[in-house]
Amino acid sequence: MPHGPALGAPQLSEPLRRERWRILHAVHDRVEEVAEAAVEVMRAEIPSYALQDERFFDDVREQVLEHYRMQLAALAGDRDIAAEDLVFSRAAAMRRARAGFALEDWISAFRVGRQVLWDALLDCAGTSAEAQQAALSLVTPLMRYVDYASTHAAQAYVEYQQHVVADADRERRDLLDQLLAGTAPARGPLFAAAQAYGIGPRSPMMAVVAVCVGDTRTGDVASAEHGYATSASIGVAGPWAGRTLVVVRHGEVVAVPVVRAGMEADDICAHFEAVQRRLARKGTLLAMGISTVARGARELPRAYAEARAALDLVPGGGGVAALPRLSPFDYLALRADDLARQLVDPRVRLLLEEDRGRGDTLAVTIRAFAEADLNLRLAAERLRVHHNTAHYRLRRIEERTGRNPRRIADLLELLVALALRDGAGEGEEHQ
Repeated sequence: MPHGPALGAPQLSEPLRRERWRILHAVHDRVEEVAEAAVEVMRAEIPSYALQDERFFDDVREQVLEHYRMQLAALAGDRDIAAEDLVFSRAAAMRRARAGFALEDWISAFRVGRQVLWDALLDCAGTSAEAQQAALSLVTPLMRYVDYASTHAAQAYVEYQQHVVADADRERRDLLDQLLAGTAPARGPLFAAAQAYGIGPRSPMMAVVAVCVGDTRTGDVASAEHGYATSASIGVAGPWAGRTLVVVRHGEVVAVPVVRAGMEADDICAHFEAVQRRLARKGTLLAMGISTVARGARELPRAYAEARAALDLVPGGGGVAALPRLSPFDYLALRADDLARQLVDPRVRLLLEEDRGRGDTLAVTIRAFAEADLNLRLAAERLRVHHNTAHYRLRRIEERTGRNPRRIADLLELLVALALRDGAGEGEEHQ
């Protein structure tokens, strides 16, 4: 906190000093009237104040009087203001913050109080040149006082908000810890918090785990800023009404979205994919793992373990691994190790690598043929190529690899090799 402002009189002639003293005492004699005028202006100009009752304005009036008397006494006695002189103002700032008033409303009250006091000083000064000059000598110390007092109040507001945020963080962490233990709170503050997020013992939920894997702006991925920025972005309403429980813990961000009525797991996956892309555009690269649906709090520990496991499927440069969007085949292919890739016939591996460099024509044909249930004409239509072209591609695949795509076992081997190639390729590309 800075030292108190200097309110003592500047170097003035004796006549100006006497005139200054006269003005200050004249205002002091009518200070209650001036304070009442300030309260009325606040009531008229500050919307949040206008809604309050007389008990509130009694408190405001007392604060205004305290500030006015302190300023007038300090100016008349040529003394400075110390931090301890403003203890009463700090307490009032805490009361306003606790009651939910915005800091700008509190600062607006300071502005009104300063303006009304200045008008009263000018009114008591009169119109003589000497009186006007004496009044002008009060401008700088009055501004210094208001700056100092408002800064003092702002610090009290910030301290209160930090306290509120810390309490909210602690409550969210405690709620998440209980949910990850497999139980939903049944009473007390945590029960109320769970209800605010739409979480009950049998609520269908999912678990999402996100970690920062890169920052294109600073290169610092360990900063707590990433966790809280991610938390704030995830907490923004998605395609559902209501809030989402989001907690920053142990270097990761954990979210527990509830699958509300009319929603599907895919809706939640789409929301988190959009969050990941939005943050990536801003320079924060995230890896996200999304679980399947947990049917109540008892299954949430399993869902959390799934989300953590899904993180292992995300390439090194970030992305989203959403288990509800993966087939068992996709999951097994993504979990494959180097040994599984070594088991692929070298001829198949070589063909698919070469095909990747030529635009994946054969890979697309293999997938289209499988999706058409081995109906070559239907596959050709979907590929928008002539039937003979599709036939030529299948023959070429068989000649190069020894695998006939028309045989189920051979087609399955080609699809597995293709999935393994793509999984390995994505990892290398992002790394």
